[in-house]
Amino acid sequence: MTSAPGPPGPGSTPSASPATVPLTKEPGPPERDGSGPDPASGQRDAGHRSHRPWSARRVPAALVASVILVAAVAALIDVVAVRAGRPAAAWRRRLAGELATRSVDDLWMLTGAAVAAAVGVWLIVLALTPGLRHRLPQRSPAQCPRLRSSLDRDGAAGLLRDAALRVPGVGAARVRVRRHRIRARADVRFRDPRQVKDDLTAVLDEERDRLALARPPRIVVRVRRRTD
Repeated sequence: MTSAPGPPGPGSTPSASPATVPLTKEPGPPERDGSGPDPASGQRDAGHRSHRPWSARRVPAALVASVILVAAVAALIDVVAVRAGRPAAAWRRRLAGELATRSVDDLWMLTGAAVAAAVGVWLIVLALTPGLRHRLPQRSPAQCPRLRSSLDRDGAAGLLRDAALRVPGVGAARVRVRRHRIRARADVRFRDPRQVKDDLTAVLDEERDRLALARPPRIVVRVRRRTD
């Protein structure tokens, strides 16, 4: 047990005072905002999963509207002419005669029905699918679930290719991004190709996670030795 030091005597020299240690608050664990992945839950993304944006379908809509408009205007003009006392147009008389005389199993009737059915199926597919297959939907943040964003496939491939070229030993790289798969091919100039492949896979996985895609595609890496 030690006693507290007293005041210095008359013959003693003053000693250095002990250093003052500032009291600081010990930092606690960082607060989670809910937008990033939660390691405790094991989920890769805690944000809302967004879907692919829907295409406006301007070209098919314009084509269908143009065909309907031309047919309606031609029929309306001919009907007005008949009501005014003029004879019906030759194309309408011929069309009515062909429809009245040809049988159902006629080649032209079957061909017309097949074309009409194909066009109808095409329009139904366009109405039920979102389109924009070259865009990859991204995750929406938890704070703003209505926010929707997407990334172009070529842009994603460029980012992944730049990341692949930063791997030591990779001389050239080609990356193709699809909806469910990312194909990466790299030319190895030096180092062991197996080590380069492992490093390249890890780097591409990290870069893919940075893209915050709603459905991260699977990465397939192929390397080959180039000595020239």
